Amino acid sequence: MSHYLRDYTRLNRMRVLGIDPGSRVTGFGVIDVERNRVVYVASGCVRAVAASFPLRLKIIFEGVSEIVNQYRPDEMAIEKVFVQRNVDSALKLGQARGAALCAAIAQSITIFEYSPTAIKQAVVGRGRAEKMQVQHMVKMLLGLEGTPPTDAADALACALCHYHTNKTAQYLSSPANRQGSRL
Repeated sequence: MSHYLRDYTRLNRMRVLGIDPGSRVTGFGVIDVERNRVVYVASGCVRAVAASFPLRLKIIFEGVSEIVNQYRPDEMAIEKVFVQRNVDSALKLGQARGAALCAAIAQSITIFEYSPTAIKQAVVGRGRAEKMQVQHMVKMLLGLEGTPPTDAADALACALCHYHTNKTAQYLSSPANRQGSRL
């Protein structure tokens, strides 16, 4: 996994787009990593209000494409789909996620995937955190004045998870931090 991770310490700036896919509302969040400091850039939602599902997928694809064009992220972090009870909802969510993925892939953005549990663990410290806890921690970690909407907060949390995962992997792979003993 580590060979896919970028060395943020060598870069002056890295822009990460986080996506929280949804078949009606897809959240997005953009952060910059500047010398191990995270800076909020933008967040919001793509609202797919069309009556037919194929048109909603088109709106998601076009909305994410526009976000990628506007903010020019270096990497994208997206939440993985999980199935709870309703298989039909999970399939629709997977298709919405696919529309967002295609929008990024079409512009050669490197994509990373994280489970909802991993995202909550990275941002809140608990994998089963509530939505309000995620919103609060995103607000605090990014120094935002107001609380972002749920979908935008989830997308920002996904971007923050990506940053923290990379930072931890770099720390662990550093020769100075490897543990080992000689006999």
